[in-house]
Amino acid sequence: MSSATPIPVRSPLTSALSGTTAVLVGGSSGIGLAAGLLLRSVGARVVLVGRDPDRLEAAVSRVRGAGPAEGPDDAVLGVRGDGGDERTLAEAFDRAGHVDHIFITAGGIGGAGPLAGLSADDVRTTLGSRGWAPFAAARAAAAGLPAGGSLTFSSGILLVRPMPGMAVPLSLAGAVETLTRAFAVELAPARLRVNAVRYGRIDTPLLRSLPGLDSDDAVAAAGATLPLGRFGAAEEAAATALFLMANNHITGQVITVDGGETLV
Repeated sequence: MSSATPIPVRSPLTSALSGTTAVLVGGSSGIGLAAGLLLRSVGARVVLVGRDPDRLEAAVSRVRGAGPAEGPDDAVLGVRGDGGDERTLAEAFDRAGHVDHIFITAGGIGGAGPLAGLSADDVRTTLGSRGWAPFAAARAAAAGLPAGGSLTFSSGILLVRPMPGMAVPLSLAGAVETLTRAFAVELAPARLRVNAVRYGRIDTPLLRSLPGLDSDDAVAAAGATLPLGRFGAAEEAAATALFLMANNHITGQVITVDGGETLV
């Protein structure tokens, strides 16, 4: 058993995140952006990491507006780059000066397609580029987070309800959930926590980019088939990440947020 100092005890309410700093990879849109807005509203500092410069700039402006007017100049920062690249994460940590939490929401469905239509190079490229991202985040967490810090990944319910043509993306999601538990054990002696959120269909720009879901009516009709009668809102999805950041006695867990979709 470890003889290190126990993990700090603090309020598990999200209001306790005031004054902490969170790096949000994929924070310029969707669930990541919603997390930034919620974090800033409770007084946290936020570092948004994204690839698209225009979208990142707009996100930084929105998150700044969600916090108190008297907030510090560096309350919201934007770092352009690939969140799976250790150099980008190092820049985010350097600019922040101090980081308490990392939330990874960047993703997509790269590599999707029928098994017979995938080339070996396609599969290797997708697994190589995106498969490294969880390791990069965990290495950044191990090197830069204080005791009580957290790393939160995102996954998806297709992992337990597979669809044809999704073998490559689902292999990555499966790896994320396995690594969540592995990293939780490895980083526990440093009193760092690692968790994941397994999302169902959430109303985000990514969802609305899918065929047949490009209008409010289409999204409402599709969401009506869920037990709760609609898709989740980005803020509802993001709130679970804040819960995991705030509660210092949760690690190695995968929490499902899907409106009951996996029940039907």
